[in-house]
Amino acid sequence: MNTSLVPSRDGDPQGLGAAEAALANLVAVVARLRDPEAGCPWDLEQTHASLVPYVLEEAHEVADAIRHGDDRHLAEELGDLLLQVVLHAQIASEEGRFDLATICRGLSAKLVRRHPHVFAVANATGNDPAAGPGAEPGHGPGEKASESNRGRTGDSAAVKRSWEAIKAAERAGEPGSDQALATSASPLSDRLASKVRGQPSLAGAMTISRKAAAAGFEWDDIGGVWQKVAEELGELQEAIASGDRAHAQEELGDVLFTLVNVARWCDLDPDAGLAGTNRRFLDRFSRVEAALGGDLQGKGIAELEGHWQEAKAQIRAERSAP
Repeated sequence: MNTSLVPSRDGDPQGLGAAEAALANLVAVVARLRDPEAGCPWDLEQTHASLVPYVLEEAHEVADAIRHGDDRHLAEELGDLLLQVVLHAQIASEEGRFDLATICRGLSAKLVRRHPHVFAVANATGNDPAAGPGAEPGHGPGEKASESNRGRTGDSAAVKRSWEAIKAAERAGEPGSDQALATSASPLSDRLASKVRGQPSLAGAMTISRKAAAAGFEWDDIGGVWQKVAEELGELQEAIASGDRAHAQEELGDVLFTLVNVARWCDLDPDAGLAGTNRRFLDRFSRVEAALGGDLQGKGIAELEGHWQEAKAQIRAERSAP
């Protein structure tokens, strides 16, 4: 990114400071972990695909830290999420595909391109690294650059409209764009594939279910949904009994997707429901642990179930108390 667009720090005219030095050190540490001869065996085994669960986990932990307002925890979790970005960049760099610099340059250019109201002056003077050939200085698609729309008193609604217009122009011709959908044999599927790629699986399933139902791909009544749930559960049991793990994984997904359809029919939020179950389970489980002195080993299922029911009764009594 052109440093003329970035305010220099006092006493640091090059725009390089502690954050840049720390990031460079992190990149070096990750490169050392991936060293084929002297690196960490676990890190060397990782691929983009194997790291997907960790990326999602770290993102959720960042969100949890934000919800709890814990700065120390948030700083730690943001670091864990940053590690995932650097690790993916390192893996790609080793294969000669792209590196962290490519990611940063692309992101900087995109931010400048999508904020013409902020970088209009830089664009007009030709300092915008994101401006393509023939680009009109300071203008986004359908919007005129407005140098006054800045800071806390600016119009965020106008910014959002401009952002979406620029984003749509960037994606013209890509799968899911209006131009591509116009000639597609499966426009709804293509549009949904583009829409859900950035959503968690549960939210994506609800989006797909709603859009498909709105297009007419729907049961006559909820009885058909329950019949499908029973059918998918039976297929999951058969797949697990067969010992075919890949098949069982597919059937598990089918069961979950069908339950999302139940949620849609009943106007329920599956993600909120599961989050609530997680909280209730941990509340009850902590009481079971406390009742057993923190040691569950060697306890029979009957004893554990008894403590579980006691925990449920305690929570119910606490909630009903004045």
